[in-house]
Amino acid sequence: MLPHYQKAGRTLFVSFCRLNQVAFTPEARDAILYHCLHDNTKRYDLHAAVVMPDHVHVLLTPLRDEKDWPYSLPAILKLIKGTSARSVNKLLGSNGPVWQEESFDHVLRSQESFEKKLEYLRQNPVRRGLVERPQDYKWLWVEQSAEK
Repeated sequence: MLPHYQKAGRTLFVSFCRLNQVAFTPEARDAILYHCLHDNTKRYDLHAAVVMPDHVHVLLTPLRDEKDWPYSLPAILKLIKGTSARSVNKLLGSNGPVWQEESFDHVLRSQESFEKKLEYLRQNPVRRGLVERPQDYKWLWVEQSAEK
């Protein structure tokens, strides 16, 4: 995606999946969440992230680089997926790709859409039967200003 095709200040809902369907270990999920949070406030404002056993959802707004262009979503995802894949491979004693190459992204157009996507992300572990309440899921992170 060329920078001028990505409007600045737009929040994105992004999902990406593990290459195989084997569930990530708790330690791998810790590492993936760490990498989602690593560039928060540097390249993007992260509003929420959830690391599920086999996929990740993030809600983020790209920030601007030194040339005043928004950081591109492909560059942000390459960073998150690349660094987390290295950590996961190191933890699991494996190598090679961890993530599917493609990801799903959706530009949010309104505050209502933001709140719906945030709630979808928060409820994901509940819908999957992993916890009874979103706040009980260890691999869910929501910025304080977005908390209800």
